[in-house]
Amino acid sequence: MSPEIIRLLWQSCLETFYMVTVSSLVSFALGMPLGVLLTITGKGHIKENPKVNQGVGAVINAIRSTPFIILMVAIVPFTRWVVGSSIGTTAAIVPLTVSATPFVARIVESSLKEVPHGVVEAALSMGSTPLEVIYKVLLPEALSGIILGLTLTVVSLIGYSAMAGVIGGGGLGDLAIRYGYQRFEEKVMIATVVILIFIVQLVQSSGDFLSRKTDKSRL
Repeated sequence: MSPEIIRLLWQSCLETFYMVTVSSLVSFALGMPLGVLLTITGKGHIKENPKVNQGVGAVINAIRSTPFIILMVAIVPFTRWVVGSSIGTTAAIVPLTVSATPFVARIVESSLKEVPHGVVEAALSMGSTPLEVIYKVLLPEALSGIILGLTLTVVSLIGYSAMAGVIGGGGLGDLAIRYGYQRFEEKVMIATVVILIFIVQLVQSSGDFLSRKTDKSRL
């Protein structure tokens, strides 16, 4: 493999790391509050509100049901408005974030709903405010499951970032298409696949480790 290809592989790895890291952080920051909102406004919870719950849930379901490749094209005007372009590594972060945020919200909601309601009632009976219940009871108790869910989100974003190469999003997916597919460079295609597998394995192993460390049932 030529030095030029090795340089391109390294550059593409950095672009993929950039896309996945930024989109993960932003989607976590947006999705976590939405997941908490869906949980506490649910039936029988501390801030039950069917209208808010159903409205937010409907928007989240609509975005989640849209295939990523279609979503990338559908929100091109929004992407241009946010970053000034619809092509490139930075532009790819916008659809990645939009697609991942509802996923994070549902993961957080699912994890929080697994917290026994008796624990929440006990905290309320001791005078805890709803905000204290969220930060001192719900999130700590569900942390292990949330970490596993966020790990799954990052793994999905790695795959989506490769798909973003179809529209010139940069990263390993873009390199695989331009060289591995269009120029029939089989070594490049194999190298990108191997690198992506390695990254996914590393992320999954790290997430599993953190989840075990925060699992209160193992302490």
